[in-house]
Amino acid sequence: MVFSSSTFLMAFLPLTLLLYYGVGVALTKNVTVKNCILLCASLVFYAWGEPVYILLMLLSILFNFAAGRVIDNARDSGRDKAATAQFVLAVIFNLGVLGFFKYADFLVDNVNGIFGAHIPPLELPLPIGISFYTFQILSYIIDLYTGKIRVQKKLLSFALYISLFPQLIAGPIVKYRDIEEQLVGRKESWSKYSYGMTRFVVGLAKKLLLANTLGAVYSGIQATDVGTLSALTAWTGIACYTLQIYFDFSGYSDMAIGLGSMFGFRFNENFNYPYIATSITDFWRRWHISLSSWFRDYVYIPLGGNRRKTPRVIFNLLVVWLLTGLWHGAAWNFVLWGVFYGVLLIFEKYVLGDLLPRIPTPVRGLVTMLLVMCGWVLFSAPDLTGALLYLKAMFGGAAGWTDGNGAYLLSTNLTVLLVGAFCATPVYRRILDRFDQKWVSRAKVVAYPLLFALCVVFMVSETYNPFLYFRF
Repeated sequence: MVFSSSTFLMAFLPLTLLLYYGVGVALTKNVTVKNCILLCASLVFYAWGEPVYILLMLLSILFNFAAGRVIDNARDSGRDKAATAQFVLAVIFNLGVLGFFKYADFLVDNVNGIFGAHIPPLELPLPIGISFYTFQILSYIIDLYTGKIRVQKKLLSFALYISLFPQLIAGPIVKYRDIEEQLVGRKESWSKYSYGMTRFVVGLAKKLLLANTLGAVYSGIQATDVGTLSALTAWTGIACYTLQIYFDFSGYSDMAIGLGSMFGFRFNENFNYPYIATSITDFWRRWHISLSSWFRDYVYIPLGGNRRKTPRVIFNLLVVWLLTGLWHGAAWNFVLWGVFYGVLLIFEKYVLGDLLPRIPTPVRGLVTMLLVMCGWVLFSAPDLTGALLYLKAMFGGAAGWTDGNGAYLLSTNLTVLLVGAFCATPVYRRILDRFDQKWVSRAKVVAYPLLFALCVVFMVSETYNPFLYFRF
């Protein structure tokens, strides 16, 4: 089940809201009842698309809940070695489950290729959202072991933290310490609910009106023999994908944050206009913020962060970005994508250094955008060979610089590209800020229902089109 489906919008969400506010809020006002309703809804939501792998998620919940209690009890009784042993076991279990389902076939393929072996691949489907909920579980286990949080003694609250449907499938990755108090003491209000509704509609529009439209263009170009692509066609395609992945993923995050607010939760922001970044460092402060902060807190800083000598800092950065690439996918193009960003960050930090701020801002912004677009080629290609061939086409190495097909694609999609580029910046917010806010508020009362109606029209006329980050 996806947020942009008629099943979710017309059945699941209204029924869940009715039960939550009708029974949980109006009748009982009991947080346990509210959490039970949300947990049941979340399990139904996940089981709708994963009727088998919901058992895996439930196993992870039970194991890690028990692991947390063991770590806490061992610490309280002064058995630090026992606490450490349970912590290590929990980390191995969680990474082992993720590795088995996500990387087993990648390992088999490489062993077969290198050693000429004939090990059959497992060909197991990847459980939806496993990368996201595994990282949430690890944040709980690590923070508990290091004494940053208290143990969660209620299985209901822990299970809800892991399975809460608004951010279960594709984030944002919510650290336990950021939601701990909300699990037991959140307050619903009309302001939270109305904000959540409007935020959800904005995300839905990003997905249905912009991401899907732009994605159709890039999918068509990807289906073409890359050797026949002119540079103009290739750049048009990757420009569409650059905007598609932003509106697809930030749209999901908007919907997740909006849904959370409708149920009284507050999730941290996951995007902050990444395409206005003026450096790669700045870009990664703005893009998928929850993932970047996770790797910073649980990998980079424990390795020593910036506190070590230059060779060790470079090593730390490369490790983090190698893992970031692997987190996104079990393929060499994802590995290269991660290393690509690691090298760029090292170059900015140690080669450009103090020179970087002296470069004119428009130049820095343009270079950053071009590098990000090249990175998206590695990210979106079916394999490493396809990525390198597409990059070759972008620089005129396939079928020249321009042709009639490229000119046609650019001209027919120029409007949606310009609209997308405009909406990917904070310019429209600054424009609205110049108007009388009373009139802006009145206009929104009309605009949001119309936007939702337009989304419904697009939704019923399209085939199933899942979010890009579902595959991670």
